[in-house]
Amino acid sequence: MPESFVQGLKSQTQSQMIDLLNARVADSVDLTLAVKQAHWNLRGRGYIGVHELLDDVAERLREQTDTMAERVAIMGGFARGTTQEASKNTTLEPYPVELTDIKEHVRELVSRFKQHGANLREAIDAAGEAGDDDAEDLFTEVSRQVDKDAWFIGANAPQD
Repeated sequence: MPESFVQGLKSQTQSQMIDLLNARVADSVDLTLAVKQAHWNLRGRGYIGVHELLDDVAERLREQTDTMAERVAIMGGFARGTTQEASKNTTLEPYPVELTDIKEHVRELVSRFKQHGANLREAIDAAGEAGDDDAEDLFTEVSRQVDKDAWFIGANAPQD
C-alpha cells in the first residue's frame, strides 16, 4: 500500500474511509455514465436544454469523483474507478439503455441522483462517527451538489 499523507487518523480509520470513498466513487462513475447515456440518446421537446444540462452535470460528477478518488490516494489507498470496479460495486440500479423520451430519462436520472444522495448522507454520518472531519466535509460538499443537480434535472423536465 502506498504511503498515507494524512496525519492524526488511525490507520484503521483511514482504511475504513478508503473503503467508504471507493464505494461512493463506484456510484459516481456509474451515475456519470448514466448521465452520458441519457445525454446521447434523449429526444423530444426541450431536447437541447436538457442535452446541454446533462453535459454540465456529467462534468460536475467527474470533478466530484476525482476529489473522492484523490482523497483515497492521499490516505495511501488505491482509487477503484474503472468501469469494471464501478460495475461490480455500484449500489445504483442499472440504467436502461434503450430510452429516448426526455421525461423517462429525467425520471430515471432523478431516481439515481436521489439514491446517490442518500448514500452520500450515510457516508457523511459514517465519516463523522469515525472522526474523519475531512471526509465528512468532502461527502457533505458532494452531497450538496448531487441534490442540486437532481433538482436541476427534475426542474428541466419538459411540460406538456
